[in-house]
Amino acid sequence: MERIIEEIREDLDRRLAVAADRLTDRTLTEDPAYAALLGRAELRERVHRTLRQTVEGLVRSSRAEPVELAEARATGALRAGQGLPLGSLRRVYRQAGRLVWQCLTEAVAAHDRAELPRLLAGAGALWDVLDQLADAASEAYHDAEAERGERERERRAALLDTLLDGSGPAAGTPDPAAAAAARLGLPERGRFVVVALAPSGPGDGGPGYGGPGGGDGAGGGVAEGPRVLWRIRADGETGVAELGHHPLEALRALLARLPVRAGISPVVGTPAELAGARRLAALALRTAPSGPGPGTAALLDERLPAALVAADPELAARLREVVLGPVLALAPQEARVLLVTLGTWLDCRGSTTYAAQRLYCHRNTVSNRLRRLEQLTGRALSDPAHVVELALAHAAVVQRPTAPPPPPAAAAAAADDGPTPAGTARRSPRSPG
Repeated sequence: MERIIEEIREDLDRRLAVAADRLTDRTLTEDPAYAALLGRAELRERVHRTLRQTVEGLVRSSRAEPVELAEARATGALRAGQGLPLGSLRRVYRQAGRLVWQCLTEAVAAHDRAELPRLLAGAGALWDVLDQLADAASEAYHDAEAERGERERERRAALLDTLLDGSGPAAGTPDPAAAAAARLGLPERGRFVVVALAPSGPGDGGPGYGGPGGGDGAGGGVAEGPRVLWRIRADGETGVAELGHHPLEALRALLARLPVRAGISPVVGTPAELAGARRLAALALRTAPSGPGPGTAALLDERLPAALVAADPELAARLREVVLGPVLALAPQEARVLLVTLGTWLDCRGSTTYAAQRLYCHRNTVSNRLRRLEQLTGRALSDPAHVVELALAHAAVVQRPTAPPPPPAAAAAAADDGPTPAGTARRSPRSPG
């Protein structure tokens, strides 16, 4: 093959130059991506080099030498950086292979038609060279895309950090939050909230698989819900949600479907307020109940007393000790029963009847437990000030990281009272009455 090519080299070079013109014009006509990216002169020069590179690869292959792939790799990386579709790049390589074969056969036929059978033996080698060149360009293309994607993720993460951790602008300097928001495609004014998610355990789901509202590198949006930009950190995930016209409840509904605990900040109107909103979302997360089942999304504005406790761990510890210390000093099972009963009674807005329904026990049992709690704590549930203290202290117990999780309501009922007496209604605690 090498001898044949050397014999027709001059004619082959002329034919390759003409073929480069043909392939350039065809590419610019048929491929809008190339037409939008390159002028004719630059594309023609690149095509001509590819044709000659293919012939040189065929010569090297006939010598049992490796094909030179550096230029193909450089082309693949260059086109990835320019945003050319990979399909367009590979199509040019395929068409270049056909033109090289056509030029070879025409040049050999013009030089000595008797040599054509010997040329046929090199057809497989030619397509092997083309495959190597196209594969090298494709591999470099993918590597460059991956690197660009990683840089883009790092850039977006840094911009989100500016919003979530940011400080105010120095005098006479642009607002960094406004600049970061603009680069992230967020409006100067709107309806924003911050979402804080607890770290997911092994096998748990979370925004790492798309999150509420979709992807977007650090998050994204779908037409049916708010746009969310996610920032993943070792201690959990934080999202900036642009609500637009969506109600806040739409975001909570999306989060509630995920098997994670979430805290949601109040709505703010500008990107500069997102750093403060992140701190409030983290407080809301600390108030979100834990346990099996679907995730829980806690709105800060609905859990302000519990958030007040969460904001000061030292004060919360003192509250637990002063108000509920005698209860916590009981045997663990007895303490759990009293704490669950108190929490259920508070959730039921002070209704002993509803609390009994939810705990699957007689209302007298609930009353007995509450009297026992009053005796231990010295607080009367008929005194609003004492109820506030007990509610805040109960929140401090629930939030304590080392506290054992309260048992399910049914287990609390069965712990010391046996089955529900006959005639006791078991209606839903949500029903009126």
